[in-house]
Amino acid sequence: MSETKKLYYEDVYQKEFTATVQECRELKDGYGIILDQTAFYPEGGGQPCDFGTLNDIPVTDVQEEGEVIVHHTEKAIEVGQEIKGKIDWERRFDLMQQHSGEHIVSGLIHEAYGYNNVGFHMGSDVITVDLSGVLTEKQLQEIEEETNRKIWENTAVEVFYPSEEELETLSYRSKKELTGQVRLVRFPGSDLCACCGTHVTHTGEIGAVKILTVENFREGVRVTMICGKRVLDYLNMVNDQNHQISVKLSAKTEETAAAVERLQDENFRLKGKLMHMVDELSETEAQRYEDAGSVLAFHEGLEADQVRKMADAIMQKCSGCCAVFSRNEDGSYKYAMGELNGDLRQFTKDMNAALNGRGGGKPFFVQGSVKATEEEIRQFFRQ
Repeated sequence: MSETKKLYYEDVYQKEFTATVQECRELKDGYGIILDQTAFYPEGGGQPCDFGTLNDIPVTDVQEEGEVIVHHTEKAIEVGQEIKGKIDWERRFDLMQQHSGEHIVSGLIHEAYGYNNVGFHMGSDVITVDLSGVLTEKQLQEIEEETNRKIWENTAVEVFYPSEEELETLSYRSKKELTGQVRLVRFPGSDLCACCGTHVTHTGEIGAVKILTVENFREGVRVTMICGKRVLDYLNMVNDQNHQISVKLSAKTEETAAAVERLQDENFRLKGKLMHMVDELSETEAQRYEDAGSVLAFHEGLEADQVRKMADAIMQKCSGCCAVFSRNEDGSYKYAMGELNGDLRQFTKDMNAALNGRGGGKPFFVQGSVKATEEEIRQFFRQ
């Protein structure tokens, strides 16, 4: 069987094509269609494959196997039949933008710091790039600014196949040692890299690049970024979120951060007041139940640590076991229960079994939650 002609290398913007079916293989999950030529890019080099259709039959995967390219479909197509192929152009162009933007970022980092791109993945939402050295957020911000300047220069991207002699004189990025004919992609002033993927022909088509996060990863860092239309989608999402926040806080969109800071300060002060009130309530309840024997108390609106604090305060004063319950929003109850010098392990086990609960702790003090009503809890404690 002859080699599949790769139309995506001849014209990366070709969206439709005709071809002849050379082979139709039966696979475990469908069929593998081999054509004499194709515009479908197969998965490789960190870039996902193209999707689309062959005679309106969806192509679900594309893989390169030796000299041929296999298109995965759910239906068979007769050998010798002429087909019309259509690639999902929106997806292809998105991947071209992502791959091209990554080239410029990786090339500028390599030039400025000498770090290599040792891992690259294009997901459906973001790109991740693993670098062999550590970079700060400030350094990456500078790289982002320089990347976008290079994009807006709108220079032509060059793809070429140098001779062996020419290759020896060129300084280019590559993740592995290469033999035979090497495909180089040059982004003028930014990057020269051995790459088999698809790219835009002019940097301006990338639109923009936004670096989202950086985190330590192995011996270097992992950078998360987006390019092209994904940047616009991201900005629209952030703008929509900020607008919703501004409405809820009655603040201008450019002043939401300051409004949130004021809200946090107010929340901190209110929490302090609430803690003081709970401390006073716990002390009052402890005095109320002094020498009262065993105590079962219900209080609304307490957090888990406040339930614990109240149970501990009462436990110190009453002469028996103290159990404090507070209802959660879903109708269940959180609890804390204690008895000085007591052993509540079996009682807690029985209670959790009877009231659909979970929890535990020390023999004399336990915490947890139960999925039961107040009446069911009271009924259990009457036994």
